[in-house]
Amino acid sequence: MSYVKSWIHAVWGTKETTPVLSKELRQKLFPHLKENARAKGMYIDFVNGYFDHVHCLILINADMSIAKSIQLIKGESSHWINKQKLLSSKFEWADDYFAASISESMIDKVREYIKDQEEHHKKITFTQEYEKFIKKYDLQTHG
Repeated sequence: MSYVKSWIHAVWGTKETTPVLSKELRQKLFPHLKENARAKGMYIDFVNGYFDHVHCLILINADMSIAKSIQLIKGESSHWINKQKLLSSKFEWADDYFAASISESMIDKVREYIKDQEEHHKKITFTQEYEKFIKKYDLQTHG
């Protein structure tokens, strides 16, 4: 039997970073994300966000890639938001996302970072935060 433990910090925004994720919507969305992920064999340890994006600390299983797990979470949740008519217009997530593997020793630090999103975004926009992640982790589009 194989044993795998893969922690991922994933971040994605709304389409065109439209600020449609009200506090009320987030209070419905975040428990739904956790429940849906569990049904698909993933574990969202911590989730939070702001008006235009979401941060998740995800424990993915051995059979699932990062891309597949985020695709499942984003796809199902946008469908759910629209089906529940939680917004007056059609909801979509942006196509891109950020994801980085997290070592066990950094889990508490990442949880704290995710927890403080509202305070954090009084000082920095999501776009600035996203660009900071890309630079910090030296991520670039190759092709």
